[in-house]
Amino acid sequence: MDDVCPWERVAARITELREELDGRDRNQTEPERRLLRTLAIGQDSQQAAEAARAAAGASSRRGRDTHSWSDVRTELCRVITTALIALDTISGDPIGLLDTHLRHPADPAQPHRPEPTPEP
Repeated sequence: MDDVCPWERVAARITELREELDGRDRNQTEPERRLLRTLAIGQDSQQAAEAARAAAGASSRRGRDTHSWSDVRTELCRVITTALIALDTISGDPIGLLDTHLRHPADPAQPHRPEPTPEP
């Protein structure tokens, strides 16, 4: 597997994770899966933000030293993974969509609006 492009490995692993979730979430409809996996991004993002606040010593709720910047990195990886799984659930090509997005970074004055993709 060393000859495989890292992004191909990422895409394969994201698909494996999505398929595992699909098997576990058999009772959910496809629209429910899409919604819940998209909402999970916000939940994971919030956890990353809370870890960052704590690592920076700005968390009044939990006090100091409850999180390190290593914890923040872990939480950010979880956010990225969750987002890629949601993209895979919605599109079937999360890496392709990310690549397209990165090739056309959004200009705040004129955001990139990709052509609508057909529903899978």
